[in-house]
Amino acid sequence: MEADKIKESIKRAAQDLFRKFGYHKTSVNEIAKRAKIAKATIYKYFASKEDVLHSLLMDYIRVSVDDLIHNSPHEKDEEAHLTLLIMKTCRLSYTVCNEFIGWDFIRESTNSQDFLKNLSNELEDLLMASFTQLDGIRKTENYQQRLRFLIKCSKSIVFSFAFTSVSDSDVRKNFVSFQKEILPYLVKAAITI
Repeated sequence: MEADKIKESIKRAAQDLFRKFGYHKTSVNEIAKRAKIAKATIYKYFASKEDVLHSLLMDYIRVSVDDLIHNSPHEKDEEAHLTLLIMKTCRLSYTVCNEFIGWDFIRESTNSQDFLKNLSNELEDLLMASFTQLDGIRKTENYQQRLRFLIKCSKSIVFSFAFTSVSDSDVRKNFVSFQKEILPYLVKAAITI
């Protein structure tokens, strides 16, 4: 097998197992067995099981952000457009926490806060790069700083859901509250010059 195919095989196997059994209950041995490779081969391509998870998440996030940026209906109103993009980004962040990482990893892993912080920073950079490529987005440095502030605040709030929500209904309430009570002020602060 060539390197790219081996990496994809490892990631597919890990994704299936993480979804079925959860991150903590999946071992590197099981990933290797599912991918039909030796355990040592995994370490040739990934430093750890966490590194495999990170790679999976970034693949998912890149595709999702690209889809979000290029396939979202463009609102004529700048405020409405940014609000729509931020809400979709927030849902993406929640999906990452809910489906891929899992609440057990987030709440019980000693590395989870650092892992989420790094992931969150990479998501922020990816969003900034994608948002600045959009037509109609102002390119001034001041506006870019305000846009980064909007993204940073929004993602921080959404990732905090992972640590404070007990149930899916709590998450829904938090999203509704964020969308109606917080996001409009953040967007206004970002676009007002």
